[in-house]
Amino acid sequence: MDEIQIQGTSVPALGLGTWQLTGPACTETVETALEMGYRHIDTAQAYGNERQVGLGIEAAAVDREDVFLTTKLDGSNRDERSVRRSTRESLNKLGTDYLDLLLIHWPNTPWMASLSETLGSMNDLVEEGLVRHIGVSNFSPALLDEARDISSAPVFTDQVQYHPYWDQRKLLDYCRIHDVLLTAYSPLARGGVLDDPALVQIGNKYRKSPAQVALRWLLEQDGVAAIPKASSREHLEANLAVFDFELTDAEMEQIRDPSKVKTGVQFVRSQLPF
Repeated sequence: MDEIQIQGTSVPALGLGTWQLTGPACTETVETALEMGYRHIDTAQAYGNERQVGLGIEAAAVDREDVFLTTKLDGSNRDERSVRRSTRESLNKLGTDYLDLLLIHWPNTPWMASLSETLGSMNDLVEEGLVRHIGVSNFSPALLDEARDISSAPVFTDQVQYHPYWDQRKLLDYCRIHDVLLTAYSPLARGGVLDDPALVQIGNKYRKSPAQVALRWLLEQDGVAAIPKASSREHLEANLAVFDFELTDAEMEQIRDPSKVKTGVQFVRSQLPF
């Protein structure tokens, strides 16, 4: 599987998102994914499945050191005490003594702790060795810039919704300049790409599905990782099968057709993004 080099660290370009995966099915999916070759697993305190994700990692015949594991702070866990307490709880649930990446799930609101307090507490966790990297999620370029100014530890990633219908070029340009990973969640627009005429046409050329073309489009962009959710072996396998073909420059631009972006934004904003 392709890897991305960010701040001297290798990150698998394709990971498994676990939003809405719960119970034994979540554990089985994580175990299956790891045994198939996935090495990048993403969860969050808000998903309520950290324990199941941890059991899946434990069950797989894969060394913990080989897995890039991410979780995210819930909105209620932003002050110094809550950051430390909740992260230790996450570590316990996940069955590990460190996190590869800890994110702020959504930007702090006025009734939460300040961004400085949250990032300061996350920096302390890095110094203690409980967290290897910190990052943010759903931050605009301006907020990401603010976070980078505040944090003593490098901000490793901004995890955002990114797919052919959601233009993130401004953020991606910023991330490339500052050696920050852009991690794309909901890379298939919650199924919105499946009937896209351009993706269907291009997929026919390569004998790939529209979903595979959409993933390949993301992964061919420098500094972009993708974490599609999958719950069946069939979809796990399909998502992995995107490293044996390449899109042309013309196809990359065709997929990014601005006329589709407006439709996509209207489609996606009708759903709660995670």
